[in-house]
Amino acid sequence: MKDDVWSMVHAERAALIDDLTHLDDEQWGKPSLCEGWTVHDVVAHLVDTARTTRLGFVVGLVRAGFDFDRQNARGVERERGASPQETLERLRRVAPRRSTPPAPLDSRLVEEVLHGEDIRRPLGLTHAYVQEAVVRSLHLQARTPAAFGGAKELMARIRLSAADADLSIGDGPDVSGTALSLLLAVSGRRAALDELDGPGVATLATTA
Repeated sequence: MKDDVWSMVHAERAALIDDLTHLDDEQWGKPSLCEGWTVHDVVAHLVDTARTTRLGFVVGLVRAGFDFDRQNARGVERERGASPQETLERLRRVAPRRSTPPAPLDSRLVEEVLHGEDIRRPLGLTHAYVQEAVVRSLHLQARTPAAFGGAKELMARIRLSAADADLSIGDGPDVSGTALSLLLAVSGRRAALDELDGPGVATLATTA
């Protein structure tokens, strides 16, 4: 099972590296779907998370005063190269890694799928994600507390129904759409809200 997850993670990293190879400097500087971060910043974050070990995560969190946002910002600053090409080369070097923070292994899929879209959508790029990677990511977000970037509390107020997968999660008014759109929306990406239907969309919109 672990090998299957890492295989998907490594495939998504390779696909993103291929997309990034074709960007010019202006595209690297575009705002991503992550508020306050450019495409370049998100790539630096992916380098940082790929390097993260269980012990390193705990040490970094303590040094950041248990502030996740501060810890992430420091990681971006540390791994952002002097040029996009330098950061891209760093991503290439860490792409085969299997290190992870003290979190469920599927969190590595969330990182790759979610941040892949954070980068691609503002640039008008599309990518066919492995459906299992998206579904596993959505299941993990649905059981992860909001304090850790998930949507566990939200699942008591809406039901997610994927139009392209055998997936139904939650207890409340229905929200339907592709698994990828649902993943983005419950992870706070408002750009996906227009792709969803159902009486629960209004509730979701107040939290995204």
